Amino acid sequence: MADPQEVLSQRVQSALGAAFGTEFAETDPVIRPSQFADYQANVALALAKRLGRKPRDVASAIEERLDVDDVCREVEISGPGFINLILRDDWIAGQTQGLLSDPRLGVAQPQPQNIPIDYSAPNVAKEMHVGHLRTTVVGDALARTLEFLGHNVIRQNHIGDWGTPFGMLIEHLLDAGEHSAEADLLKTDPNAFYQAAKAQFDTSEEFATRARKRVVLLQGGDTETLRLWQELVDLSKVYFNKVYSALGVTLTDDDLAGESTYNDMLPEICDELERQGLAEVSEGALCVFLDGYTGREGNPVPLIIRKSDGGYGYATTDLATVKYRVEELKADRILYVVGAPQNLHFRMVWDTARKAGWVPDTVETTHVQIGNVLGSDHKILRTRSGKSIRLMELLDEAVERATQVVAENRPDLDDETRAQIAREVGIGAVKYADLSVSHDTEYVFDFDRMLALTGNTGPYLQYAQARIRSIFRKGGVTPEDAAAGTIKVTESAERDLALALLGFAPTVQLVGETLEPHRLCAYLFDLAQAFTSFYDQCPVLKAEDAELRASRLALTAATLRTLVQGLDVLGVHAPEQM
Repeated sequence: MADPQEVLSQRVQSALGAAFGTEFAETDPVIRPSQFADYQANVALALAKRLGRKPRDVASAIEERLDVDDVCREVEISGPGFINLILRDDWIAGQTQGLLSDPRLGVAQPQPQNIPIDYSAPNVAKEMHVGHLRTTVVGDALARTLEFLGHNVIRQNHIGDWGTPFGMLIEHLLDAGEHSAEADLLKTDPNAFYQAAKAQFDTSEEFATRARKRVVLLQGGDTETLRLWQELVDLSKVYFNKVYSALGVTLTDDDLAGESTYNDMLPEICDELERQGLAEVSEGALCVFLDGYTGREGNPVPLIIRKSDGGYGYATTDLATVKYRVEELKADRILYVVGAPQNLHFRMVWDTARKAGWVPDTVETTHVQIGNVLGSDHKILRTRSGKSIRLMELLDEAVERATQVVAENRPDLDDETRAQIAREVGIGAVKYADLSVSHDTEYVFDFDRMLALTGNTGPYLQYAQARIRSIFRKGGVTPEDAAAGTIKVTESAERDLALALLGFAPTVQLVGETLEPHRLCAYLFDLAQAFTSFYDQCPVLKAEDAELRASRLALTAATLRTLVQGLDVLGVHAPEQM
């Protein structure tokens, strides 16, 4: 299978070299889909000025040397010098046919890279709230996409599992009892446990004194304190996994790489930066001052790597983290799926690490910036009391609302089947709504829109593939058997669908490059719409003859595979029926 855009790009580049010499052979011909043709080459206008010739003359020179008879049925020059390229129907059919025997649906495997991806990152003994939704969902979709492309993805769940709050948490655990109902709250309602500990810390000086001493013991590596700390972490893991299971994300305990992982590295991080002359003491704190980072009044902004009291902050841990990922995980590309407000912090950390020689130029560090989830008032989504919305409550409500939708649409199903579909639809709706908008923008959380069976929504795409499955059931043929049919393209709707199918591979590759899952969402929505037009205009099960029926069933099978695979790459389950 070939990407039409890539094939045409290579052919136009060859024509450029033949027409104007080898120095122009690598010029980007800018091949794009067009309303006037399947694709359009927009290169003549850019070259005209360099060559001192009219754009249409440049386009004509390229066209004369363009060898595309096996791919295109028509080539024409339009407007000021655009080259319109219309593909041959038999070429489109042949390329689409190849998708049916390719488990990767035409997605070529690049040179594999080691890619640590940092996402989700909840805090031990704290509830996951709606703010964790996007980093978890977007991060998991990117991990799935990069793995599907063939890269070695190393999930890194940088949980908050270290620091001064653990003194009060450990003391509260001891007061409550390690096996008490209070301790079990960490598995179901960690906020309640945390708030109870905080209340004691704020109201009891005796408790606060014990908590501060416990922090010193923890940081000093006291065996019993570390055991109690591990107990807190293990109880929180139960809660994390409950949320991850509900969301259907791929994070496991093996992916936990919290702040504590790097604790032993922190003193050496500071010492090495001092030895290199990159860090200096300012007002008692050890800081790095980088060129180009200044505040409102032009004063340099410090990256504080050791506080005046001798403690370490996020900057120190993040420096250790990036150093570890390069040296130990052998990273080629490191992704941080974290809130947009952290951008300045990460840029300063990475610039410092590069100056220190810990991150070579060959390693790419990328902040996949995550925007906020908003309420109907266009402010950050919160409860009426102003508190962050618990993520599990949000997911439970999504499933509850989906249950009502499924009950209305499929009263014929048994309760167990309806419940299973409702879970898949409800969770899929929330995840898809998040993924379908650019990750660095804000969006308004709206259950009614998310659960709609029309428009660019998760339920619409889930329904589209379920509807296709029903075609095969009605026709008494399996998708696998249908895939053996020979595809022929004669009708415009068949042609449009086949062209849409050929767009899957380049779209997935683009997501891998740009780290923008919303591009795959938009593609799948367009594909589903192309199938709807095809199905409305081209009878499948009642086609005129057996050959045409087999061809259209094969196109239908390719569409089903592509929709299911695309949703899977996004982390959205495709139910068998809806």
